[in-house]
Order: sequence, then C-alpha cells, then structure tokens
Amino acid sequence: MKHLLLSAVLFGLSNMAFADKSFNIDAKSSSLEWTGKKVAGQHVGTINLKSGTVVLDDNGVLKSAEFTADMTSISATDLEGEWKGKLDGHLKSDDFFSTEKNTESKMSLKKIISKKGDKYEVESNLTIKGITNPVKFTVDLSNKEKPVLAGNLTFDRTKFNVKYNSGSFFEGLGDKMIYNDVELKFSVKTK
Repeated sequence: MKHLLLSAVLFGLSNMAFADKSFNIDAKSSSLEWTGKKVAGQHVGTINLKSGTVVLDDNGVLKSAEFTADMTSISATDLEGEWKGKLDGHLKSDDFFSTEKNTESKMSLKKIISKKGDKYEVESNLTIKGITNPVKFTVDLSNKEKPVLAGNLTFDRTKFNVKYNSGSFFEGLGDKMIYNDVELKFSVKTK
C-alpha cells in the first residue's frame, strides 16, 4: 500500500513539473497604443487592457494568449482640451467603434506560425465590434518568470465595419480621407 501511495505522489509531482503555466495579465502596467493615419496627418492614442492570460509550456515556450481591451477607454494622446474631447467622442461613436454597444475588443492566439528564439510569428483572431478576423504579426516574449509580450500589428479597420471616411468606400474625400490601416503597439505584462 505504501508503494502504491508513493508511486501516486511521485506521478502527481512529475506531472506538475511538466504542467503548463498560466499567467494573468497586469492590466495597469500593460499598454496598448494605436496610430490612425489620414491624408492630412495622424492621431495617436491608447486603449486600456481589461483582462487576459498568457500560457507557457514547461519549457517556457508560448502556448496560448488572449486579451480583452476596454474600448470605452479609447483616448487620443496627441490632442488636448476641446479637440481631444471631440476626437475621443467621435472614436466612441457609431462612425468608428460604437463603444456603447461594443464595450470590448478581444485578441486570442490562434496558432504559432514560426519561432526564432523568443520571437514568434503568430496568427491571432481579432474581434472588434463583434466581428472576428485573423491578423498575423510578430511578438517578442521576455521574462518567462513573469512573461511580457510585446510587438506591433496592423489591421484593416474596414474589415470590422469601421468605414468612416475610407477611400475604399467613399469618393471625393480629399484631405479628409482616413487610411484603412490602424497600427497597434502593445506591451502586455503579467502578474
């Protein structure tokens, strides 16, 4: 009986040593910065992360990740006062991200395409306004004790029904045309 119990304990410990490690994100110390470009310039800003997890296998290799962003927090950082208020309000309106109806956006790792050291080429599902599309980008993984994921990605806003002043849908916009691509720079830290 002792041998059976000892075997069960050792088996349990050996399985624990090879278990995946899951980390919750530290939303307050993580950052998500956006850049939207138009003919006459660009605007930059932030969106707060709300929650998420990063999972590494027993060798410290990225296995899965998912994040939720608080779209009601979208804010321009290149403007102040009245102009900032107008842009923030417009970004939250139905012309752009409809944040009253769509309070969250999500990203979840779909597959790892390739890995070189701590750089991963990944494909993820991005959900904005309830619409999900795949996006490919490179992510750097650092500090495997408290993982940090960092990188840049670009997505076409019109694939998420954000068509306001897009030259793909409207003619004669001149310098009011807004480019379709939105750039996101992220640094996701864990607890």
